[in-house]
Amino acid sequence: MDLYREEILEHWRNPQNFGEMEKADRVINQINPLCGDQLTFFFKVNNGKVIEVSFTGNGCAISIASASMLSEFIKGKSLKSLAKIEGRDVFGLIGGPVAPARLKCALLAFEALRKLRVNSEK
Repeated sequence: MDLYREEILEHWRNPQNFGEMEKADRVINQINPLCGDQLTFFFKVNNGKVIEVSFTGNGCAISIASASMLSEFIKGKSLKSLAKIEGRDVFGLIGGPVAPARLKCALLAFEALRKLRVNSEK
């Protein structure tokens, strides 16, 4: 397995949608207690659709790249369609599976997305 694929490195160096969003409808914090990676996601949702998403945080190349790629992927999607996204879809976005020790890093952004879905169903 190529631990740091070129696309992962590019999204780590130049993450898309990176930065705090003013007047976000929802803010979700996610921490990987195993390594200390942390992400905060900001969402603007209108009529059940993600119209804007951004994130901030600190972490390894895989967690930041995964957050960058996932944030691009979910823009414009309905919350209903987000419920269909699974962890394996994240691996498709980042170009394949990662080493078992890096699973929590790769799925950190996905876990924040799951919290968005759960909070939206309430």
